[in-house]
Amino acid sequence: MTSPRILVIKLGALGDFVQAFSPFAAIRAHHPGAEITLLTTRPFAEMAVASPYFDHVWIDEKPRLWQVAKLVRLRERLRGGRFTRVYDLQTSDRSGWYFRLIGAGVEWSGIAKGCSHPHANAQRDFLHTIERQAEQLAMAGIAEYPPADLSWAEADLSRFGLPHPFALLCPGGAPHRPAKRWSAEHFGEIAQWLTQRGITPVLVGTHKEKAEIDAITAACPQAVALTGRTGFLDILGLGRQAMLALGNDTGPMHLIAAAGAPSLVLFGADSNPDLCAPRGQVSLLRQDDLADLDPERVKAALAALVAD
Repeated sequence: MTSPRILVIKLGALGDFVQAFSPFAAIRAHHPGAEITLLTTRPFAEMAVASPYFDHVWIDEKPRLWQVAKLVRLRERLRGGRFTRVYDLQTSDRSGWYFRLIGAGVEWSGIAKGCSHPHANAQRDFLHTIERQAEQLAMAGIAEYPPADLSWAEADLSRFGLPHPFALLCPGGAPHRPAKRWSAEHFGEIAQWLTQRGITPVLVGTHKEKAEIDAITAACPQAVALTGRTGFLDILGLGRQAMLALGNDTGPMHLIAAAGAPSLVLFGADSNPDLCAPRGQVSLLRQDDLADLDPERVKAALAALVAD
């Protein structure tokens, strides 16, 4: 008897990908003998390959509608996969195209018009990502939804030579959404506050956040900057070892929280934590304009995290 062939679609972004770990685990547990393929984008391939959830990881180059040759190749690949069921966890206009590309005869869980296992809840967009995905899978017959075990996420952190205890600070965020960032000046004050308590601040971010990270290390020379040196698996590993973490509403904070670090996440008016906040040992501070968020409130919330 041929094993079922399952396709899971999850393209991004980082926070959304992290919040799909539990659905990935649930799909694998529900289809223990299946051959499962993930269709994702290049930034998430390393994590997907390292995880125990997939037999194959395919990279989606996300062709445009006018790139006919690329769309034809994608259609041939999707159809050539001979999938028996698709779990569309992206549920976007793009993945709706893929429902049409793959053709008839394939079971499909998602919101594409005409699919076999629709997520039939008109209020789905008002659910937190985690509850929305759990409900979608339940409607497709997956009732068991265990939390994801991230012990597979291995990384050699010895190259960083970090002193313990340390706290992770994530001062960055999407470049096109600056209102989601608390100021580097305030992060610098928090770094000094941590240092005074014997906790080394460790700054995580890409080269796009270099200006903010440099400003923080100028204010607190004891801070350790890992600018551009951490992949996603590294951040998961750091999250397992960190005493606590502080950051804006940004993808790395999802990784850190998923790894188990007690985390404080800052939300402005640009995003709604009711729909997308990280889960775990997570506290939230909300301020419509993050420029008005008093560092003393942040210090009090961090102190409560340590006390817990």
